[in-house]
Amino acid sequence: MIDPLTQFVAFTTIIATAVMAASASIQGVRHSLDLFGASLIGVATAVGGGTLRDLLLGRMPVFWINDLSYLGTAVPVAVAMYFIATRLPSGNGRRLRLLMQLDAIGLALFTLVGVRVALEAQTHAVIAVVIGCITGIVGGIIRDVLCNVTPSVLKEDLYATISLIGGAIYVVVAPLIGETVSFALCFVLMLVARLLLIRRFISSEG
Repeated sequence: MIDPLTQFVAFTTIIATAVMAASASIQGVRHSLDLFGASLIGVATAVGGGTLRDLLLGRMPVFWINDLSYLGTAVPVAVAMYFIATRLPSGNGRRLRLLMQLDAIGLALFTLVGVRVALEAQTHAVIAVVIGCITGIVGGIIRDVLCNVTPSVLKEDLYATISLIGGAIYVVVAPLIGETVSFALCFVLMLVARLLLIRRFISSEG
């Protein structure tokens, strides 16, 4: 019988894969890529963080090789979001706002999944937090670099800091209040923090 927590992590990874693929596809549209280019970046973004995580932890083959559900999620989501994004009015910030909101969800989810996977691999808690951050931020870095944009992690918007703090809180509170509750709590904290920063950024741009 499959452990409920394992099922929960797998489901969460699917959701994170979808939102990161969608954010990357929007970025592709913003930079005038065609359908193939936007979809390719969507897939690379969706699986990039988890791939590096698995390589660092020696988990071979990496997570999306033996389970086609991840590519089966990333590709259609990226394609669908490409067509949605092309129909959104340009020049009013709606595409950027949607991209950043999806990215905030993906950052929080992938960070926590990365921490959980690292802990299951019996790594030290500090290493688990670092692995969680890597899992959370690498996809966005890939997306931005391929679109010739300065990655968010290199800007002063606390991108990686929120990931590290959220992962650290999870490591501390999970033994006290349970895995699922801790996961939900830390997800909300990271998401709210990112959305508040996004709101401030959009306001300053406006």
